[in-house]
Amino acid sequence: MIDLPILNEERIRKPSWLKVKLPTGENYRKVRQLVDSNKLHTICESGNCPNMGECWGEGTATFMILGNICTRSCSFCAVATGRANTYDLDEPMRVAEAIKLMNIKHAVITSVNRDELPDKGADVWADTIRLVKKLNPSLTMETLIPDFMGKWDLLYQVIDEKPEVVSHNMETVPRLYRKVRPQAKYERSLEQIKRTKERGLRTKSGIMLGLGETENEILEAMDELNSNGCDVLTLGQYLQPTKMHLAVEEFIHPEKFEYYKQVGLEKGFKYVESGALVRSSYHAERHIG
Repeated sequence: MIDLPILNEERIRKPSWLKVKLPTGENYRKVRQLVDSNKLHTICESGNCPNMGECWGEGTATFMILGNICTRSCSFCAVATGRANTYDLDEPMRVAEAIKLMNIKHAVITSVNRDELPDKGADVWADTIRLVKKLNPSLTMETLIPDFMGKWDLLYQVIDEKPEVVSHNMETVPRLYRKVRPQAKYERSLEQIKRTKERGLRTKSGIMLGLGETENEILEAMDELNSNGCDVLTLGQYLQPTKMHLAVEEFIHPEKFEYYKQVGLEKGFKYVESGALVRSSYHAERHIG
């Protein structure tokens, strides 16, 4: 077991439950080889996900399309920020072929934000979903999509390809948005979830805990997600990826995560994944329906 790289120990001590296994094993090496040989990006690596060893060891990965440089500067995220490169039009096919080679039953795909593009990346998104389904007809899919800056025609272009689950993370409570997601809007993300649900799709969102939010704020955010048609909710511990990112304000105890899970189910969510190491794509195959 290894300690996670929490870089805020001067202010708050790491709890004993934040430990993960080293990434090892034949399946892990196989996924590593497929990702590298197909020149693909994964949020597992770019986002410093603590579950990479477990998920890759089980033969699954969350593919990240449209490059690995994001046009936004969210203060919690380990993905690089800057001027993105020209995107690769062959990427959708490479992702589809890699998923086929992995022989997995449920795939998760996400992307960086590409706010500089006229279509915000919607064309590549739609092509990727279409090709993945064509090459893997028995596959189910979750798409963790950006907000396309509230251009709803672009949202519909993507979700009308009918992935089984459409996820869009709120990330935090309204009061902290300016600090945590300066280029995003809480109301816009809620509206996106509502519109996705109105399109008849299974919806999903996630919130990080430990950024200074209160319990009442979390419960209010859960109510707003529920009332806007969110089916699946994930709750996980925020972990500071580098000294340049927001510090952890609080480590949430596992019992508190369990409490939020029970409250979420009582509020009407169809599925709640809640725990310190939970990330939006963790156990994603369980969230289909």
